[in-house]
Amino acid sequence: MSAIKVPFGNLKRHYEVHKAEIDKAVFDVLESGWYLMGDELKSFEKEFAAYCGAAYGVGVASGTDAIEIALRACGIGHSDEVLTVSNTCVPTVAGILAVGARVRFVDIDPATYNMDPVALENRVGPESKAIVVVQLYGQCADMDPVLAVAKKYGLKVIEDCAQGAGAEYRGKKAGTFGDAAAFSFYPSKNLGAFGDAGMVITNDPVVFEKARMIRNYGQQARYEHVIRGVNSRMDEIQAAILRVKLPYLDNWNERRREIAGCYISALSGMDVVLPVEVDERRHVYHLFVILVKDRKSFMDKMSGFGVQTAIHYSTPVHRQPAYAKYRDQGEHLRITEGQAHQLVSLPIYPELTGSEVAHVAACAASALKV
Repeated sequence: MSAIKVPFGNLKRHYEVHKAEIDKAVFDVLESGWYLMGDELKSFEKEFAAYCGAAYGVGVASGTDAIEIALRACGIGHSDEVLTVSNTCVPTVAGILAVGARVRFVDIDPATYNMDPVALENRVGPESKAIVVVQLYGQCADMDPVLAVAKKYGLKVIEDCAQGAGAEYRGKKAGTFGDAAAFSFYPSKNLGAFGDAGMVITNDPVVFEKARMIRNYGQQARYEHVIRGVNSRMDEIQAAILRVKLPYLDNWNERRREIAGCYISALSGMDVVLPVEVDERRHVYHLFVILVKDRKSFMDKMSGFGVQTAIHYSTPVHRQPAYAKYRDQGEHLRITEGQAHQLVSLPIYPELTGSEVAHVAACAASALKV
């Protein structure tokens, strides 16, 4: 193998490509003297909601806050039960618990790792009030049957779109299927800020007004607090940076799809489980996740070749020490637990060069050979 080194991510390279535009946007905010709840945020809320095909957007401080605020705006609170998956980043569950709700975990589709609609219906209980659907790794769950279950049992649906900006299901973008959706703009996301930031989007004017108030201390007008809220505001600098980046998102996602195609072509037929893109879904490959039987050996070989890999996520949430109270739910999570020890993520970001992509693909193929 060559001496090429490929890190798992490279945010500095991403910044350097768009440095002039980003620097100007930041400087303009600094010069304005207005740093919170200003025109940049208002504009980005409208632009991102329109991009997704939603009527309203509410900028907040993080994706985790977006989940909490979306749930609260949909009327979910203390002792309500929320259905979600366990093969997700902990913030999904942290956002649910922040409203005082309880979690009931649902198993996943073995092909896509998204929530299994059949398992979902089997897990609905008398105290179930909402579903948080994680659009995992950049691909939407099978939303039609999920929504059918929600309608049958009167459940609210909140999409966790932290990894799904720009993903599509039957021609509609992620975030527009349920009662509300939560997005993260953490720096490594497909659309990332230069710090923490998030957004709630919705087509429901009541949910919008509640979310807008909750993120700013429950304030309806200045010093008029009509509901209990929190301090969760996206600042003007992050909004300005995201406004610069939003027009590039589709092109970046297409580049991710091209890279994924190269990896799939190089690794097809080998002893590895590759990502599956289901018909009528547009996968935007926030992560390129494969299943490898001997994960440690594979990752060690890749490291030796100069390619950094990662794991998303090595331990399901119900197996984390902080969430030990949910451990007994593992009996309902056979697929979730079965795949966790085999997951490996390969580098995938738009700034990877053609030679780097070819190097990762060749190294992975070599590492998989017995």
